[in-house]
Amino acid sequence: MAIEEAGCKLGLEMEMPVVRRDDGRSHAVGDRYFEALAACKRGRGEDVAFDFLAGRVMGVVGSHGESSLDNGYNLLETSFAPVPGGAGGLDRLAECIGRELQDVRQALGAEGAALLNASEHPDCSLGPDWYAAVRVQRPIYRELVDYRGWLHRLGIDAKAQNGPCTSVPVAQAARALNAVLALGPASIALFANSPLESGQATGLKENRLTLWERVFRPGRFAGDYALQQLPGQPFDDLGHYFRWMFGPGTASRALPLRLGAGYKSVASVLLQDDPPLDRFLRATSWPGRRIDTGEAVELHPHGGYFEYSQFAHFLDARWRYRLAEAPPLDELLEVWGRPQGIEALYERCGADGYIEGRAPGAVFADAQLLDEVGADIARTAVVAPSALQLGLMRNLDQAEQLWRDWGWTRLREMRIDAIRHALDDDVVQALARDVLEVARAGLPAAERHWLAYADHALQTRRTGADRLLALWREHQGRGDCLARVRERREVLAL
Repeated sequence: MAIEEAGCKLGLEMEMPVVRRDDGRSHAVGDRYFEALAACKRGRGEDVAFDFLAGRVMGVVGSHGESSLDNGYNLLETSFAPVPGGAGGLDRLAECIGRELQDVRQALGAEGAALLNASEHPDCSLGPDWYAAVRVQRPIYRELVDYRGWLHRLGIDAKAQNGPCTSVPVAQAARALNAVLALGPASIALFANSPLESGQATGLKENRLTLWERVFRPGRFAGDYALQQLPGQPFDDLGHYFRWMFGPGTASRALPLRLGAGYKSVASVLLQDDPPLDRFLRATSWPGRRIDTGEAVELHPHGGYFEYSQFAHFLDARWRYRLAEAPPLDELLEVWGRPQGIEALYERCGADGYIEGRAPGAVFADAQLLDEVGADIARTAVVAPSALQLGLMRNLDQAEQLWRDWGWTRLREMRIDAIRHALDDDVVQALARDVLEVARAGLPAAERHWLAYADHALQTRRTGADRLLALWREHQGRGDCLARVRERREVLAL
């Protein structure tokens, strides 16, 4: 059997803030947007279908992946189907991205809207009325907001990431996750693009990443708040990772009444007394109640609930996976505490997993960037996070040695410096330089050009946040400030 190599498949979760073209204000798309998007794809001969939620269109699904929404109708999200990695993998991914951006731009044009190059809309309400008006009505939000007490509306101003998805063999998953998490301050800084919130300069270069602490601080469970903070030590293996996520001090998320449905839309059950998932899985059964009807039910543990609950944390990266078959529960519990036990079991269960990077802010080509750097560099902006993560995964030994040399605790503390200062901080800039060197060495020579935007940001110490802030200050106080920002920051498909 051939040994799987990191990066044999590449994907992306690309989030895109939507604005009105006339005044630059945040815009909620309607059903006709998805109809126009489907028409674009069908015009090229693609076979696509609509995804519905509560009778309303919320996505277009096809061989390209899913073009849908994140938390609100003002924030688009495309989850690309994975493309083959290897030689030319980043080129293939870039081609998919360019085609999607062309389609999205054309479909938005039908309703006078556009995409904004920012990882957070610079002047959008976070208030409850706007939240109620534009939030996607996913059943999961009843749990997160009404029961767990998350201040979910703080993300309703189109806070957007550019999430590279890089496949890794299950045996390397914990090492790969540690590397992406520890070296995250470099990605935060290089792709910072959110210096403004609610029409005010925040004093931060990537304000987007203050979201999780603010969302979870008022919540019901201390464990939810803890699971958005990098732990004090790296993960020894996947067993350690899952003990941190599901063990004492945490409260299980709602579990599906029936396994096999999507986690954001399934009918789900709140467990009585809010046990950790670990405790529930070791019980014979557990009482709970359905979120949608309030009906009392008895839920029986199953190995599938372990896989289902993999989204429970909000760090700057996750290991996401799918199993060909659910692990036997008794065996899962037996090997969970054994070194590399989960890895061995998951190999047998056909684990197919990848690292989802969550640190890079959404950065795209726009007129402002094009004027500053030219088309060759500007077109790499949206692919650069994927190139960086792929390079680290393909050079994992050096990536691991790099974070060990810098020190886990030191890097953990540098995260706030990267959020606040980005590349203006000398130490963060030095880390970014080291990270780019390791990533470059992990890429084939023919694909290193996809790091060009990151290289330019490093050398000039000028990020998307710096460009946006300069543009904002140029027009601040004018009634058409947002419109002027939109003109220069509208996303282009190069």
